[in-house]
Amino acid sequence: MLETLITSKTRLRLLIKFFVVATNKGYLNGLAQEFGESTNAIRKELNHLAVAGYLTKNKENNKIQYLANKGHPLFSSLKKIVHQHLGLELIAEKVIERMGEVQTISLVGDYVKGIDSGTIEIVISGHQLNHNYLLGLSKKIETQIERRIKIGVEFEPPKEGIILYLKESGE
Repeated sequence: MLETLITSKTRLRLLIKFFVVATNKGYLNGLAQEFGESTNAIRKELNHLAVAGYLTKNKENNKIQYLANKGHPLFSSLKKIVHQHLGLELIAEKVIERMGEVQTISLVGDYVKGIDSGTIEIVISGHQLNHNYLLGLSKKIETQIERRIKIGVEFEPPKEGIILYLKESGE
């Protein structure tokens, strides 16, 4: 889906890394190792994104650290596009619609670290949740977003992760 608009796989992976969670950061060598690509390929894409203002560079201990530029006018839009590309909004929408008394939906695992592993891990917390619905939902969404989904159900929200949905107290 987004691959047709952004033809550079490296650039797409970098956008996912930095915009799935705005606090993710990375260094040239670490990103090259994480992505299994040459430092030149990573450097080229990091420079394009930094020149466009999507990423900021900070010098830290003689290394350049990259992170999402939260002040960029398109920051929120890019974050939303990345979440849509990964199917996070679709997952949250479908779960809230039919799961029962959902309190929170949290993203955990590799994607929290900005690693596009192909498996999206979600933890749903709440009461009287429809566990049978999860199996069918997972398979259906997996075909739509072309990624594997691993959904866990817990009574309490996880201590670590990104909250994709939090039930308002008046809902």
